[in-house]
Amino acid sequence: MKIKVAPSILSANFATMGESIKKLDLCGADLIHCDVMDGTFVEPITFGGQMVKNIRPLTKLPLDVHLMIEHPKTQIKFFAEAGADIITVHFQACNKISPTYLRETLELIKSYGVKCGAVVNPDIDVENIFPVYDLLDMVLIMSVFPGYGGQKFIPSVLDKIKKAREYAIKVGKPELDIEVDGGVTADNAQIIKDAGANVLVAGSAVFKAEDMAKAIKDIRG
Repeated sequence: MKIKVAPSILSANFATMGESIKKLDLCGADLIHCDVMDGTFVEPITFGGQMVKNIRPLTKLPLDVHLMIEHPKTQIKFFAEAGADIITVHFQACNKISPTYLRETLELIKSYGVKCGAVVNPDIDVENIFPVYDLLDMVLIMSVFPGYGGQKFIPSVLDKIKKAREYAIKVGKPELDIEVDGGVTADNAQIIKDAGANVLVAGSAVFKAEDMAKAIKDIRG
């Protein structure tokens, strides 16, 4: 299974975002991870669909849009039309609304021809999203609590990653992308991959590196 590195533009300089996107292309990134925060589901506010629309022409890399927002169904149209290649939504945000809201949101994403994923926080059992595995193109396991970059990896999520991969194999989706977001570095990347993840989100580890291309290569392994 191909290992992919998805640098998070949350750690980029927003004043020079265009240059950062072009540099990620040159440095060997596999996806570009776009962390969308609404100030409600998580405390900070980052950006909306306009940012995705503006960076879309600057790269051919897939745009991996991670919605850390309340009521994600209301925003799917904007991000799909802006050029997102995959949109991931949080189980926790969806389940607060109704037991069917996650499935409805994933179906809406796919109706736009966009790939979809479900996200679980470190304190949420991954088994909660097993009922929607039939729809998923990606499972996103948070290895920090969402909202801020630069946090340290929470080792207890390794078991969650293993369970996510084991269930994917059980239901006949062994190639399902399992993404890990939070505190990923070249030092811990191998144990994360060994647990079953194949997509690694890295923010500070890439954007604060002296050599971004080397940082991406080292994380990929």
